[in-house]
Amino acid sequence: MADPEFDLLSPMLTEHEHGWSASFQGLTLRTALQPIFSISHKRVVGYEALIRAFDNDNSSVLPLHLFQLPTSEPENVLLDRLCRYLHVKNYSALDDQINWLFLNISPKVVANGRQCDSFFGKLLRQTGLPPHRIVVEIVEQPTDDSQQLRDTVAYYQQLGCLTAIDDFGAGHSNFERVWNLSPDIVKLDRTLLTRATADKKARQILNGIASLLHQSGCLVLLEGVETKDQAMIAIDAGVDFVQGFYFSRPSIELQEMTTVGTNLEQLLTDYKSRSRVQLDPTQQITDFFSSYFQSAVNKLRFGNNLEQSCVELLGHHSVSRCYLIDASGVQVEKTLISRSIANTLDPRFRPLENTVSADWYRQQYLKQALAQPDHIHVTRPYLSIAGAHMCVTLSLAYYQQGALRVLCCDVLAQ
Repeated sequence: MADPEFDLLSPMLTEHEHGWSASFQGLTLRTALQPIFSISHKRVVGYEALIRAFDNDNSSVLPLHLFQLPTSEPENVLLDRLCRYLHVKNYSALDDQINWLFLNISPKVVANGRQCDSFFGKLLRQTGLPPHRIVVEIVEQPTDDSQQLRDTVAYYQQLGCLTAIDDFGAGHSNFERVWNLSPDIVKLDRTLLTRATADKKARQILNGIASLLHQSGCLVLLEGVETKDQAMIAIDAGVDFVQGFYFSRPSIELQEMTTVGTNLEQLLTDYKSRSRVQLDPTQQITDFFSSYFQSAVNKLRFGNNLEQSCVELLGHHSVSRCYLIDASGVQVEKTLISRSIANTLDPRFRPLENTVSADWYRQQYLKQALAQPDHIHVTRPYLSIAGAHMCVTLSLAYYQQGALRVLCCDVLAQ
């Protein structure tokens, strides 16, 4: 049975020896694929389809210029459908029968369309490409019709496709859209990685974003990985998938993409063998301060007060505070502050300095210490509420006259 949508689009496609191309306003359109890798699986798990346009002289035309050609909503819809039609036809012809195809949906089509994209369901049925192999990417940008956006995403999900939010972390992105749309995958914008490359604080934020997205039920893909250092940052951030020039550039030679190799095996080996100080300083911190810490606890057990017991600990230039907590999490004495930090305290945070009777029961370092007495525990770097600076905390629970106490020591994080 004839379908007007396909009757309009099909004549615009041409089959060649190595795939399909399309014609639009005098330009030739071709599919380019860029592999997407799973870090844990150490292999390709999908490909993002990108459009490449060429003029009559076979000179490349920027995608930005291509998508500026439509002058009306119907033309926007036409170009969007033509690109997806082209990508699906090309991908269906490949040997790969397992991995995902990531497809971008034009934001203008999503925001302005008044009907669900029934065309796409027909396209998958016509080509025989299973919906579960499609990841529909929604570009992260504001829309005047949030209900239309939800309906559109729901349609693709009901069709059986996976959905992804693209460019998260750039422009107008926020977690509200993650909660509203419940995507399967969130693609982090490369600007997050660029900042994390130059700024350790931004790196911690990147790690936190990946963790929050995982807790929201989303897999996380980091785009724009261009160097080995950035690949290491991606691995350390705990993201699931990576994409970028460092691994593979987009190519219109589609058959070659299905045989692309990966250097993730070596990257993971290098990651494991890197200095633990760079990746996770906690073990070396524990080893370095173990004797100091054990000495302080022994003195406390023999009846010395906190100040007498912690002289050696507080004498180290990187130690900022020592404090004692009871089994219920309440601080039992005032905090001892090292001389090295006493003169550098920021007066803006003075309301936080007095921690007598403060309740630290929610802190992980306390829970770990109480669960395993007589073992030193150390946190990863975090922001201390007692001084608004980055630190790691060592903690050790011990018994003194039948009562359980926890000695804690904050060490400045560089």
